[in-house]
Amino acid sequence: MRRIPFLAALVAVAVLFLAPHGQAQQPPLVTFKHDELTISGAGGSHKFQIELATDNAQREQGLMYRQTMAPDAGMLFLYDRPQPVAMWMQNTYIPLDMLFIAADGHIVNIRQRAVPHSQENIASAGPVKAVLELNGGTVSRLDIKVGDKVAGPGLGQ
Repeated sequence: MRRIPFLAALVAVAVLFLAPHGQAQQPPLVTFKHDELTISGAGGSHKFQIELATDNAQREQGLMYRQTMAPDAGMLFLYDRPQPVAMWMQNTYIPLDMLFIAADGHIVNIRQRAVPHSQENIASAGPVKAVLELNGGTVSRLDIKVGDKVAGPGLGQ
């Protein structure tokens, strides 16, 4: 009868030592409000269903741990005031296009197809009010360019 507790303890220790090391454990995930925005430019007008990252916890998590995202979806990171912003792709599984957006809604700079899991800093080209993350390849597919206008929550004031 004493073997069962011993075997259970042995299995528990083995699981601890055999668990993959160096992989990030997924923390409890925060939730996001939903809204809509439109990007307009020479390539036309395109609507996206977005999630809003408006506080530090939401901005820190972003699209981490997501395996997929709908083609017309994205996440808008909103800041209280225009500021230089740097993003990275740690624990992000899908390639992303990042659009850095001024307070008036125009796109300041774009990073296409950011590499999943990369720790490279991807920076704005100056102070921005928001960053929009879309599926990698969306910018080229829809011909979105620097200078195009983004109309949505928190932009255009």
